[in-house]
Amino acid sequence: MAKRVFDLVAASALLVLLAPLMLAIAAWVRLDSPGPALFRQERVGRGGRVFRIHKFRTMVADAPQRGPALTVGDDARITRAGRWLRCHRLDELPQLIDVLIGDMSLVGPRPEVPRYVAHYPPALRDAVLALKPGLTDPVSLAHLDESARLAQAADPEREYIEVLLPRKLELSLAYARRATVWSDLGVLWRTAAALLGRR
Repeated sequence: MAKRVFDLVAASALLVLLAPLMLAIAAWVRLDSPGPALFRQERVGRGGRVFRIHKFRTMVADAPQRGPALTVGDDARITRAGRWLRCHRLDELPQLIDVLIGDMSLVGPRPEVPRYVAHYPPALRDAVLALKPGLTDPVSLAHLDESARLAQAADPEREYIEVLLPRKLELSLAYARRATVWSDLGVLWRTAAALLGRR
C-alpha cells in the first residue's frame, strides 16, 4: 500500500512538473519524422497480464514491420530525435501514465514483450511476474548501454535470451525482495543522476 501511494503521489507530481518538457518532446517527435508522437506496445505486467505501454516514438512509424522487437546498436529504424531521446531515456517519460493507471510502478523490473517473457527461466518466471513492472530498477541502471553491448554479439537475440535476460531477472528479483520506499527513492535518485550525466 505504501508503495502504491508513493507511486501515485510521485507520478502525479512528475507529470505536472514535466508537462512542458513532454509537450515539447511530442512536438519534436512529430516534426522529426512522419507518425504519432507516442508509441504503444504490448508488454507483460503483473500476473502475466498484457498491457500497452506508453513511450515517445523513437523509430520510424512502421518499425515493427521492418525489423525485430530487439533494438541492437545503431539500428537504422531509429529517428534523429529518437537517438537523442533514447540516450537520455526521455522516451520513457510517458510511462508515468502507466504508473498512474496502475499497470506499472516507478521502481520494478522492466516489463518485457510477450515474445521474451516466453523465454523466462521457469524457476524465475512466477516470482518475477508476481511483481509490478517499473520504470527503472538497479538492473536497468547497470544496463544503460545494453543495445551497444548486444551489437557486439554474434547473435544478439540469442545473447539476450540466454545470457542477459536470466541474469537481469535474477538481480531484479533479488532487489525486489529487500526493497523499501527508501531504497526505491535511492534508485530513482541514481537513475536521474545517471541520465543527467549522459551527454
